[in-house]
Amino acid sequence: MKREICIRVMFFASTADVVGKRTIEVLVPEGSKSKELFDKLIAEFPELSDKKLLFAVNQEYANGNEVLRDGDEVAIFTPVSGG
Repeated sequence: MKREICIRVMFFASTADVVGKRTIEVLVPEGSKSKELFDKLIAEFPELSDKKLLFAVNQEYANGNEVLRDGDEVAIFTPVSGG
């Protein structure tokens, strides 16, 4: 049985409104990829699937293939446009 690791998930802009918090901690099995965490969060907060989301793991844009490690920080946010 794999041990679980703790990931700190931070929500920005409208994603924080959906979740109702800016930060949560999520336990995932050791060796999980970021895509598995993203899927778990969308299952827990289905309204997130209505938004175009970007993800970062430890301040680097994520593509879903990153292997998560205990204590990693994941940020979830919507695209920002400027001019």
